[in-house]
Amino acid sequence: MSDEKDSESEDNKPKTPSRVWVVEDNTTLATTVARVLDRQKDMKCVHKFERCEEAIEALVAGERPDVMLFDIGLPGMSGIEGIRRIKTALPEIEILVFSVFDDNEKVFNAICAGASGYLLKTSSMGEIPDAIREILGGGAPINALIARRVLDMFSDLAPQSRDYGLTDREKEVLEQMVEGLTKKEIADQLDLSFHTVDKHIRGIYSKLHVNTMTGAVAKALKEGLLPKG
Repeated sequence: MSDEKDSESEDNKPKTPSRVWVVEDNTTLATTVARVLDRQKDMKCVHKFERCEEAIEALVAGERPDVMLFDIGLPGMSGIEGIRRIKTALPEIEILVFSVFDDNEKVFNAICAGASGYLLKTSSMGEIPDAIREILGGGAPINALIARRVLDMFSDLAPQSRDYGLTDREKEVLEQMVEGLTKKEIADQLDLSFHTVDKHIRGIYSKLHVNTMTGAVAKALKEGLLPKG
């Protein structure tokens, strides 16, 4: 019985508000954001910093936030460099970027530096506490425009299949080469003469600019020249 009461008392115990630090050089905006956060029951703005260096000094002194709301266009050390240093030393700290920048390079660098989410300053103030809750719950809140840019970036990074002008028959032969078959086995598999298979292979070499079967297979795999599945 006592165990049940202890369990109930633990459940009813008020949770400590999440500690949020705001790193923003626009003091008016930082103050507004802090007020919005302090109106939430489950979070509190503990510190406001105008520079990365100030936030890092507080971390070195032993203070710890749960989430940092980070501008990236800061005086002195850039926000991206600040995020990189903080996440390298203290990976458990969650960082939400709050920035006017929506260009691909800034977005990509912030995410690579370790940001858990990315909001634009055109977002409503009400979106900030919701994004912080999402991060603390294991999510990765991203503004819709930024999400689109991230998808575009990954699309640009994906290897593009080049069109080398292979005929359908040459592609069939190349598929068999990738499977590891010899010329004779390819001839048997495709019901072709050995001479015809050899002619197709020479055509493949010429179009792919390789000189060996190994080179052709490697290029086919690397550049995704054959249909998947």
